[in-house]
Amino acid sequence: MHWPFSLSPLEHGAFVFVGLLLYVMVTRIGKQRRQPSAALAWVMSITLLPYLGIPLFLAFGTRKLARARRRALARVPAPGGVDGPDWALTLLAALGVPQPMRNASVDFHGDGEAALRELLALIDGARDYVDLCTFVLADDLVGDAVSVALARAAGRGVQVRVLLDAIGGLRTPRRLARQLRAGGVQLRWFMPVLRNPVRGRTNLRNHRKLAAIDGCCVWSGGRNLAAEYFVDQPGRAAWCDLSFVVRGPLAAQAHETFEHDWADARGKPPRAAPATIAPARAEAGACAQLVPSGPDHADDTVHALLLAAAYHARTRILAVTPYFIPDDALLAAWSIACRRGVQLTMVVPARSNHRMADWARERALRVLAEAGAQVMLHPAMIHAKAVVVDRQLALCGSANLDGRSLFVNFELMTAFYGADEIAWLAAWIEAQAGRSAPYEARSPSWGRDVLEGVVRSVGFQL
Repeated sequence: MHWPFSLSPLEHGAFVFVGLLLYVMVTRIGKQRRQPSAALAWVMSITLLPYLGIPLFLAFGTRKLARARRRALARVPAPGGVDGPDWALTLLAALGVPQPMRNASVDFHGDGEAALRELLALIDGARDYVDLCTFVLADDLVGDAVSVALARAAGRGVQVRVLLDAIGGLRTPRRLARQLRAGGVQLRWFMPVLRNPVRGRTNLRNHRKLAAIDGCCVWSGGRNLAAEYFVDQPGRAAWCDLSFVVRGPLAAQAHETFEHDWADARGKPPRAAPATIAPARAEAGACAQLVPSGPDHADDTVHALLLAAAYHARTRILAVTPYFIPDDALLAAWSIACRRGVQLTMVVPARSNHRMADWARERALRVLAEAGAQVMLHPAMIHAKAVVVDRQLALCGSANLDGRSLFVNFELMTAFYGADEIAWLAAWIEAQAGRSAPYEARSPSWGRDVLEGVVRSVGFQL
């Protein structure tokens, strides 16, 4: 049999060498820092399967945008005085994150129906603009309700813009997209897959969820715009999730973040990540701070904050996430925190909607349990993403505790420093832990251990 294409051993070796050289150049010159297991996975793929590994690396290997820059802000006192931990405020300022803002109010929604009513009410009350960013806009009763409200606002003369991730947007039928545009809504797809593979950005997805309205309020959290995140359906209960509404100058920062993503949606060279401080300030009220993370930032801001929190925690760390596949550094930091007396409570679903994620998490759950953490398995699909550290800091937003959210996706968390907000999130996580069953660590079989390692190293850290 004669192959139409063949290489001699020397030519094959040269091809592999060029592939490895390409990996080194992209990684080092482009400052594409990776976790050791992810780097090993890429090197092995290029070496052993070069004709598959090299094209995959070119399509999916970019982790940071080429022109992402660190923008350090001067450390200035937050408006009205912030009682948050100085280590967190100093770190986030050094990472170029906009400073915290005093806001009129913060309202959390653990109930999906209440969260949906609030979102629709905000859209219906908009006068100037609605900027909405989501990973999923489904063709169901929730997606339809939000789409109708958006078209209604556009019909009143409100500027309405919707930013959908091109991968998450696969659940959005083109019929619905056409209806939105016909109703006056500006719709843009974030990094369409077929237009970006040669740029190496196909793997960079926008997982942020926010709706910024008129510069005065922002709706955000972990909920995508699909029925399972909000309401019960026949034979299926709604997922357990969190969202919130902040009224105050934080909304102006959310609008600026949206503007940045809107401009870069089609894979154009990015501008510097937004770091402007909103001019309007409230002298008293709930203190909150946007913490965006992703390829448009030189640093992995959420990951850096979680690491620092692990070493500064004194009494407790409460966490809830649907997918728990941390990198070695974060896992080690949380294990050390447990061993020095910090009570760590982790709530995850007993079975998530991604079976591969459940396989990949087992090693990390065993390590935490052995270190003394309280790992709880929630009976329902819990999709919320929140972390509480002592009584000084709480995080809530879109980022899962896995490699994709912490190192690859565009994500948006919000840091809360007020006692009321921290107490609310802590009580909510503790209530979910009370509904859950303790995790029992069991030694895996040899085959299961290998499978967990492969899924953890390759599936979640590319």
